[in-house]
This record gives sequence, C-alpha cells and structure tokens, in this order.
Amino acid sequence: MINKKFWQGKKVFLTGHTGFKGTWLSLWLASMGAEVTGYALTPSTDPNLYHLCRLDEMLHSIIGDIRDRKKLTNALITCNPDVVIHMAAQPLVRTSYIDPVETYEINTMGTVNILEAVRQARQKEVNVQGLIIVTTDKCYENKEWVWGYRESDRLGGYDPYSSSKACTEMITSAYRNSYFNGQSNEQDALGVATVRAGNVIGGGDWSNDRLIPDCIKAILNHQVISIRNPYSIRPWQHVLEPLKGYLMLASKLVTEGSAYSGAWNFGSDEADCKPVRWIVQRISEKWEGEVSYLVKDDLSAVHEATFLKLDSSKAKSELGWRQTWDLDQSLDRIVEWTKAYEKKENMRLFSLQQIHDYISGGDHYNKL
Repeated sequence: MINKKFWQGKKVFLTGHTGFKGTWLSLWLASMGAEVTGYALTPSTDPNLYHLCRLDEMLHSIIGDIRDRKKLTNALITCNPDVVIHMAAQPLVRTSYIDPVETYEINTMGTVNILEAVRQARQKEVNVQGLIIVTTDKCYENKEWVWGYRESDRLGGYDPYSSSKACTEMITSAYRNSYFNGQSNEQDALGVATVRAGNVIGGGDWSNDRLIPDCIKAILNHQVISIRNPYSIRPWQHVLEPLKGYLMLASKLVTEGSAYSGAWNFGSDEADCKPVRWIVQRISEKWEGEVSYLVKDDLSAVHEATFLKLDSSKAKSELGWRQTWDLDQSLDRIVEWTKAYEKKENMRLFSLQQIHDYISGGDHYNKL
C-alpha cells in the first residue's frame, strides 16, 4: 500500500521533474504533502505537462543540468532530502543513434553525479534515507524471448540508449557496494534501488518519436497518424503504474533499509503486451471521431527491439505491487485527458483527479 501519512512532510529531491513522468510523480507527491525539490532542464516540448499543471507553484524548482556535478551537489545538500529519486535522462532510442555522446554523458555520468552528490551529502551529515535510480526495461540483453526478463537476467544493450542504461545499473551497483553498504568508512547502510519499467503512457505526453504522443498530435491537428513497425509488440502501462511501485519501494527503503536495495521490475501484465497497430486502432475507436492512419516506410530506420517484456514477480511478491488499470482503461484515461485539454480545462485539477481515481479504485491507498 501507499501510506499517505508516510509522505506527509517528507523532503524529496527529484531529478527530471519537468518531464512527463517527473511531472506526474511530482503531482502525486505534492498531493500527499511531500516537500519536493526538483532539478531538471526546462521542459523539452511546447506544450508540456509541467507548465499546464503550473507545477512550479507546488514545489521548489531548480533548472539545472545533471552533468553539472557542483550545482547538482549543492542543490541536493541544500534540500537536505529524506528520499532522492533520479529520473533525469536522455530517454529515446532513436535520439541515441543521432547523438550517442550526449546520451552517454547524460545517462552514465549523470548517474555518477547524482550518486556522488548523495555520497558527499551523507559525508556532510545530510540524512538521505532512500535512493531510487530509474532505468528501463531496455537495460537487459534482449534475446527476443517470449517470457519476461527477471532482475537477475543479464544486462546488455544493442543501441547507445539501452547500453547507457545498462551502464547506469552497473554504476549504481558499484556505488552501492563501495559506499552505501555500511561496511566502508562512509556511513550507515543506505537503501539504493534501481527500477525498470516498460513503455509508459498517459495524458500530457508530448515527447517526440513516441507512439501515443504521435497519435495524439496527429488527432489534434486533424492529420493522418503515421506509424512504423506496426507488428512490433510492446509492454504498455499507464504512467501511474510504475510510479506507484517507486513510491512503495521508497517507503520500504526508508523504513526497512538496505534489505530492499537492488533491482526491481515494474512491468505491465501479460495481457497488455500489444502490437503497435492494435494501439493505434484502439485510440482511433475511443476518440469517436474521424481518425485514419497509415504505415510509413522509414528509410532512416534503426534497429529497435521487436519484443521485450518484464517479469514483475519480485515486486508483486515482496512489495504487494499490482497493476490497477489495464491497457484499455489506460487508453480511456489518455483520451479523457486529451479531450479535457482540448476544452482548455484546468489540467492540474484534472490530472490530480485522475490520480485520485487511480488510487481510489485500486485499493492501494492508505488514507490513515
């Protein structure tokens, strides 16, 4: 369960708070009374969820690059956080082919910088009690298996993005073993976890080169939806699903310590692994308007996984984490959110209402 009382007054340092996932997590944390300090670049798209929700009114926002270790460290020490969640990243496979150097700088050295910032903060007696590093399902060496990958399976990465996230996993493991295990000269053991999720979807995502945002943008602009790789199967899940897992895990890291350190999968259920074409057809049906799509040959196509899914048995068994909204419900929520945006409704209130609907319907919320 997510204990609202646990988060009341907790200081959270969150990198990547201006992004899609970061904004949803910030809203959720703020609604529970957490004191959030965000550290990130300005939003990369216009429009964007961060500005639509006027999130800077709900938290302390620091605009900065995670490659700037000095600024990042000073910001974290000043925050004096109980929990640190690192989400900032270069998140796109195709972008990593175009600019591999920047991808590695952000995803690998950015991770080194946040881990080093936590280490230095603890040396200055900043009492960080839990640290979560967000990676991806693509950190695994993908063998196109029909079964899901477990946390103990081999790391890999065909492309620069995927391999940079595998590096992130290994960097985190090295810091955990060297500095946060309670056996060095640093300090008491610190719970440090990496978290892996699949293709997250939800209202307010305008990221480039992603299926759902591409569909929404085409629909709003009355254009034909263009898709590639129509038969590629992806594990789809609403953005609130893995975020719930992160919140549940963070509370365990704080209250029960390093016993919950390590890697954790928060993937979608088997039934929600669907082909790209199925997703586009369902969105078209749910929009209830004139929507068309075509399969476009991509002459600049790069290698992308055909099939990849996670085995989340560990999270289900040890945390009690479960999926609340299935894929069909998730697509309903995206269409509802987008229609509210089209009507110029208050998107902060609408997004908070979706969070409330999610936690109220899922029996995962402790209001005591």
